[in-house]
Amino acid sequence: MESKIASLLKLHNNPVAVYRTNKCPENAVQFKEGKWGCVVAMLNASANKGITAAFSDKTVVCKGGRAGTGIEPFETGEIEYFLSIGGRGPKEGEFYRRTPELALNYIKSIPEYRTDTYLIFTPLCSVDSETKEALDGVIFLVNADQLSGLVTLSNFDRKSIDNTSVTFGGGCAQSILFPFSAENTNQKCFIGLTDPSARKCISGEILSFSIPWARFKEMETVAEESFLTKETWGTIAKRL
Repeated sequence: MESKIASLLKLHNNPVAVYRTNKCPENAVQFKEGKWGCVVAMLNASANKGITAAFSDKTVVCKGGRAGTGIEPFETGEIEYFLSIGGRGPKEGEFYRRTPELALNYIKSIPEYRTDTYLIFTPLCSVDSETKEALDGVIFLVNADQLSGLVTLSNFDRKSIDNTSVTFGGGCAQSILFPFSAENTNQKCFIGLTDPSARKCISGEILSFSIPWARFKEMETVAEESFLTKETWGTIAKRL
C-alpha cells in the first residue's frame, strides 16, 4: 500500500505498519533468543532499510520493550527505581522521574495493549490487502518539518484541536502502546521517541508520529484536500 501522506511529506523512508499476529512472516528479522536488542532500532531499520521485524516473548529481553510491544506488563519492585533514583537491581537509575513513587504512578497509568504471539513491523508499501485491515496503525519517522505537517493534518478534519498527543514514556510505549491501545478511543495520534534512551538508536533530527489505523485511513482520504497541496507547504517541501 502506498501512502498519499508519505508522498506529500516528501518522506525518504518507509511508513511502518504495525500489527499483531499468531504467525511470523517468513522474511521477518528477529532478535536472537535471550539476547538484548532495542525495539526502536528495529523500527528504524524497518523505516530506513525496508525490513520486516517480528517480536515475541522469546526474543524480546528488554523490559521496556516487552511492555511497549504488549508482550508483558512491567513487574513492579525494581522498575520504578530504575526509572528514577536507582538503588534496587543491577542497573543505575535513569533519573527520568524524580522519585520511585512518581515512576510507579507512570507504570500504573500505562494503557492495556496485549500482543498475540508476534508483534510485527513492516513497511506499509509491502502490506497486502489481507493484512491491511488487521493493522493497529502506522508509524512515521520524521524530521521537524514533516512532523509539523502531520500534526496539522491530524487536526485538519476535526472540530477538536488536540488530536495529537505527546506523553512521557519509553520509546516503545510512546510509538506503539499509547497510540494503538484500545483505550485510545479518540484515535489520537502520538508523537514519540522523546525518550533519551531510545534516541541513542536513531538520528538526532528524527521523532516518531504514530497514527491508529482507522484514523490513518481518514487522514489519507483528506490529505490532498489539505494544506499539503498548497503554496505554503510547497515552499517547505522544497527543502525536504
